[in-house]
Amino acid sequence: MTARPGSTLSASPIALEERFGAANYLPLPVVLTRGEGVYLWGDDGKRYLDMMSAYSAVSFGHGHPRLVEALIAQARQLAMTSRAFHSDRLGPFLQRLCMLTSMDRALPMNSGAEAVETALKAARKWGYTVKGIAEERAQVIVAGNNFAGRTTTLVGFSSEAQYRSGFGPFTPGFLIVPFGDAAALEAAITPDTCAFLVEPIQGEAGIVVPPAGYLRAVREICTRHNVLMICDEIQTGLGRTGKLLACDHEGVRPDGLTLGKALGGGLLPVSAFLAREDVMAVFKPGDHGSTFGGNPLAAAVGDAALQVLVDERLAERAASRGELLMERLHALAHPAIVAIRGKGLLVGVEIDPAFATARRVCEGLMREGVLTKDTHGTVVRLAPPLVIGAREIEEAVAALDRVIRALA
Repeated sequence: MTARPGSTLSASPIALEERFGAANYLPLPVVLTRGEGVYLWGDDGKRYLDMMSAYSAVSFGHGHPRLVEALIAQARQLAMTSRAFHSDRLGPFLQRLCMLTSMDRALPMNSGAEAVETALKAARKWGYTVKGIAEERAQVIVAGNNFAGRTTTLVGFSSEAQYRSGFGPFTPGFLIVPFGDAAALEAAITPDTCAFLVEPIQGEAGIVVPPAGYLRAVREICTRHNVLMICDEIQTGLGRTGKLLACDHEGVRPDGLTLGKALGGGLLPVSAFLAREDVMAVFKPGDHGSTFGGNPLAAAVGDAALQVLVDERLAERAASRGELLMERLHALAHPAIVAIRGKGLLVGVEIDPAFATARRVCEGLMREGVLTKDTHGTVVRLAPPLVIGAREIEEAVAALDRVIRALA
């Protein structure tokens, strides 16, 4: 029964969410009320170690003082204007973002999906106006098992059946090739190909790392065929893998780049599409926009997040802490662990389904005071805030060891 306006509901937060919310998520049964650094607290007062960091959105830790201060100060000054006018915060933010990533220009948006949609629009228009592809024929190649977001266009080129089921018809103009196979990419390119969209490391697919040299080969192929190489670094970017960008591991500079999640400092949605000059030049006033994209509040927080990333050397920290995490995980040597994959602080532990589902492992971790989420029922994600210390990593791995042994 729907409650009347003004009536009081005494049900639990979980019950209220299940009653009034859409059933498009299956959260672990914990109600969180507070966060600080690498820790979260439940409504029962129990403290949890966050080993997920909101899919990298909380890379700087919960409630980072510098980021909260930037948010509050800007909210008091000027939070929102729309891009109908200039603000004093957007220009400096875009400058810092472009200088850090060595890209020419940036277009600010809100969610990661919006950044990818922006990249696709830019790639297609570049294909028509610069490359000379005939109208309505531009094709974008994507990698199998990709995850770019949840809009109808983006799920339309997903190879995951559930993401597509019931949501068609889908936008044409996409071709899927196997991830990690540079030869397959080259074979798929035609004169109508305008771009190749790829995650340097696939997150939602189960933290899948491509073969060494793959991104370098992709860069060479795209350059030779005059095809835009667009790297989706929404999860992997801004220090997560031990470098500023995951494509930096192979010294690759893409033609286009999408960033999000960590760019908002764990406080609000901030994303961007960055590109070289001739790619971004295809946009004219009225071609594309966003009411909230680039608002003063988002620009202030995004700018502060980039400063914290550099000042606290968080990419370097992710590299060293990631080495420790991998070392401790490999030392477990449990037959239930099929594989351990990742770079920096983006690690996936694949669980033998004959032993247990990854969700059962995550439920066990929750009881041990460690929070994370499984991917596709087989992989436990370990991607904590980049500010995590060695002691917390030891605690998380010890908890995983206890859970696996208890399940066995």
